[in-house]
This record gives sequence, structure tokens and C-alpha cells, in this order.
Amino acid sequence: MNNHSPNMRPEIRQLDEAAINRIAAGEVVERPASAVKELVENAIDAGARRITIEIADGGKTLIRVTDDGCGMTGQDLPLALSRHATSKIDGSDLLNIHSFGFRGEALPSLGAVGRLTLQSRAEGHEAASLSVEGGHLGAVKPCALNGGTVVTLRDLFFATPARLKFLRSDRAEMQAISDIVKRLAMAEPSVGFTLKDVSGGADRVTFRVDPETGDLFDALRGRLSRIMGTEFTENALPIDAEREAVRLTGYAALPTYSRGSAVAQYLFVNGRPVRDKMLIGALRGAYQDFLSRDRHPAVALFVDCEPHRVDVNVHPAKSEVRFREPGVVRGLIVSGLRHALAEAGHRASTTVAGATLGAMRPEAPAEPRVYQMDRPAPGRWSPPVPPSAAAREAAFAAQAPGFAEMQADWSARVVEPEPEEAPPTALPLGAARGQVHENYIIAQTADGMVIVDQHAAHERLVYEKLKRQMAENGVAAQALLIPEIVELSSDDAGRLLAVAEDLGRMGFTLEPFGAGAVAVRETPAILGEVNAQALIRDILDELDDTGETALVQERLEAILSRVACHGSIRSGRRMRAEEMNALLREMEATPHSGQCNHGRPTYVELKLADIERLFGRT
Repeated sequence: MNNHSPNMRPEIRQLDEAAINRIAAGEVVERPASAVKELVENAIDAGARRITIEIADGGKTLIRVTDDGCGMTGQDLPLALSRHATSKIDGSDLLNIHSFGFRGEALPSLGAVGRLTLQSRAEGHEAASLSVEGGHLGAVKPCALNGGTVVTLRDLFFATPARLKFLRSDRAEMQAISDIVKRLAMAEPSVGFTLKDVSGGADRVTFRVDPETGDLFDALRGRLSRIMGTEFTENALPIDAEREAVRLTGYAALPTYSRGSAVAQYLFVNGRPVRDKMLIGALRGAYQDFLSRDRHPAVALFVDCEPHRVDVNVHPAKSEVRFREPGVVRGLIVSGLRHALAEAGHRASTTVAGATLGAMRPEAPAEPRVYQMDRPAPGRWSPPVPPSAAAREAAFAAQAPGFAEMQADWSARVVEPEPEEAPPTALPLGAARGQVHENYIIAQTADGMVIVDQHAAHERLVYEKLKRQMAENGVAAQALLIPEIVELSSDDAGRLLAVAEDLGRMGFTLEPFGAGAVAVRETPAILGEVNAQALIRDILDELDDTGETALVQERLEAILSRVACHGSIRSGRRMRAEEMNALLREMEATPHSGQCNHGRPTYVELKLADIERLFGRT
């Protein structure tokens, strides 16, 4: 990297304004989606209620953002295109930020790498226009505009053609723009957004949402149903929790409505969309007891606090934040989500029933093959011959054999409890009516039926009981005859000892052992023989990733899960009617009983109306 001659002293030069703006643009404008984000955020800060975004060729040749905000005067336009000129802060307090933008970098950066035109009109003033190309500012001119602002950016990165080579396909860039617009639309339910693809002279609307009305949760629910789908809102729980003046609101999906990747996780801090490692780690910690590692929850969560308690100026694109008290925020997310999931009780996702009904629907029957010999001769007609009574009886017997003949071949039992002993079907999981294949309980509810996986359901019940016992009685620790000494760097040892008290409550006792080493004196008894050095390395990796560790607790709960699996009702066991009904009642009273320890559903509920549609009765 050091390519100057050793005999020559490098000279320090002051870069010109154009070079400064291009360098700043490299930090702020990574791709067309970055430009759209900056322009739409400016429109929201201007008080716009409707914003239209027009894109051509993935944003490479055209980005136009039109809003109905407060607008600017002709005198404001040159200042708006100057670096670090903004109306959103006065510079006296860089932590008291209530707007999306505050640096005054976006417009001059875009003007440095593209052809930018500003058209704006403030109330009581004439409309004005100003253009800048490659950092060269034009003159302010009058224009025709009713109100608001129109920002047109053409030929992005024409002044830095090397950046064009790193852009992806038009489709991929358009997808990134759509994701940005949807995230901002979630943050502002009261604002209407329209995204158009105008490539090749077309005018195709790819995304549109109108302003929502109602209170916070009604407006947010309506906006989320239009962006994430009605399936999400039908299977999501409202979240509203507060701790030490930090508030958490939004919606979190049930564990049985999980995804194969983290694409449905939307996090906001003071209304700003962020992708923050600490928040993602807290979200994973809240769901760790309900989902396997290859499944991801779907959420839209909003963290709100005083601006002084969070620094939004730690990333060029403002996509990461830093909290003054990260432990408070993390604890709020974990406790708020777990409390909401516990209140959901045995509830499972409605998509489970939908998938079940879809699997049960018969395929369309193929048209019967007609052979030439069966076709009537041209010009001749013969009446159909009705089948004989004997043929009809044989057909009926073939289609519906007697139940007495099926008992030897089919594993099913019908439960007929006494009328006075029959549990009421008005209960959420109804009354047991039978058992199929010695594994599935069939229950009747007031408006449908429930199919329960007896092993998965009882496994969850036993697991929750074991967790309660561990929480009440503590974790038994086994003392090592000879403490295991683990050599670490001074920094790693310090970080590990900082959480030693938390690890001690889990039965994992650590003590300092000189500079850069720790002594492991006790390990959780339920874990058996432990490779202390490997466990400590894993704990340090988790501390690096999320700032906190729950690894020991996860391993303890994994052991409890295995114990619950072996101690639960096995598949193939015949259950009496009172046992089946007792299992249903315990499921209704136990939180999280709607999914097994791996996030799979423990029961499927089918509504009577759906069953009747399945058989064509409606």
C-alpha cells in the first residue's frame, strides 16, 4: 500500500469540494436503494402525507421522489445542496435528534455522483428549481409546481463509473429499493407510499399503501397486514411493554408461524429502521426456548426511548445504533416477548390448519378414458341401462365395508363416555372423542374438531414442569476435585469474569486465577462431564456476538428437553378417555403448549365450516 519513494516526503493537500462530496457519497450512497432511503426520509421529515417513488432500470438511470410536504423556497435550494446544511438540528446537541436526517449530507452527496434536480414550493412562495451535475451547481429557476417537493436523480454514479460495476442486476436493485420503502412504510403508518417502475416508458405500480387511520395498534396492524400479509397479523401477538422509560411495541408472531430465514424481522428504534446485532440477539434469546436454530421468528418491533439514551450517529447509513443502557433494552425485549407468548397459552398458528386442509383436499379427478368401442354409433341412441339391485349392493359394500371387518386392520378407537361424565365441548380444546393409531387424539369442540399429537403435547408439558422446578429449586452444581484452569487473554478473562455471577446462578462457577486465566470450580450437575475449556470458548464467542451469554442456560434446557422427551407419553400407547381429557385440560392451562420443544405444532384445529367445505356441503 505504501508506494511513494522513500526519498520523498508525501505532501498533505486539501481536497477540493467535488472530491470531498464524492468521498462522502461513497459512505452514504452505497447503491440506488441508499439514495431512495435518504430522499424518502427527507420527505417524511418535511411532513409529507403522500410520497411517490418512481424508479427506472433499478434506480441506475432514474430515481424520482415526489411528496406533498412543506416544501422549500428558492432561497433555500442552494443551501439545501451545501454540505452540512440542515433544518433538523441546530448543532448544539447531537444526541437530541427527533428526525430521520440530521447531517445535511444526502443531497450534496447525490449531486456529486449523479445529475440531481430539485423542484420545490413552500406555501406562500413561488415554485423554484435548481440542478446540480457532478457537483457543479446551476442557477435557481422558476418552475411549475403546486406544492411540496420533487427530487429527480438521473444517471446515478455517472461521475464515479467504477461504482457502477459493483451494482447488481436491475431486478436485484429494485428488490432492495422495495425493501427500503416497505420498512419506511412500516415506520410511518399515517403516510401513504407508492412505488412505481417506469423502466422503458412503463408506469407499473409495484407497491402501494394508503395512509392508515385509528390508534397506534390499529394503524400499525393495518399497515403490517398490507406489507407482511394477513397471515402474519392473524398469527401475531400485540406487544406493549415498558421498563425504565423504554417502551416496546409492535407485533410478534407465534412460534408455529416461523420462517426459514430472518427475512421477516423488522426492528425500529425511535421510528428508524435498523439492523442491530444486539436487538437481533435479544430477539433470538426471547424465542430460543420455542424454535430450533434453523427457524426464525417473524416480528415487527418498535423500541422508543428518549433520544439522549441512544446514539444514532454511529453508522454512515444510520442502520446501526448504540444504546446507553443496552442491558435494559435487551431485557425488555426478552421479557416482553416471553410474557406475550406465555399469555397466548396453547394457541397455535392458523396456517397449520390451512396446510392440513390443503393436504386433505382431493386432487381433481381425471376424465375417464372413453374407448372407440364404447362410443354410440352415429345416428343411433340407446337409453342407459340401470344397474341391478345386486350390483348396487356390491358397489356399496366395496365402498363402505363394515366397521367390524376394519377392527383387525385399522388402529382406531371411539371413546363413548357417559353423558353425565362427558367434558363440555365448549372448552378451547374440546372433549376427547377418540384415538387414532395410538398417537393422535381426536377431540370435538363447539365449532369444529382438534387433532392432538399426544407425544409432542405431553413432551412440552413435562418440559415446562421441569423448567419450573429448576427455577424454583435452582441448578444443582457439582464441584470438581481439581479445578480446571483455562488460559485466556487478559481481555477475554475480564469479559468472562464480568458475567461470572450470572454463570454461577446456572451452576457454572468461575474464579480468577492470575493474569489472563480463570479456574472452573463447579459445573452444572445435569450436564454430566463438561469440557470446560470448549464451553468457555463458546461463551466468549457469544459475548462477542451479542454482548451477553445464555449458552449455559441453553445447554441446561436442552438436557431438560431430552429428559422430557423420554419421560412423556410414548407414541403407540393406548390412552383412556379420562387420560386424554386430562391431557387436553393441562394443555389449556400450560403456556407454550401449542408447540413442541422444536417449534412444531402439538395440535391442529379444524373448523366445522372448513370441514364442510372440504366435503362440498356449502
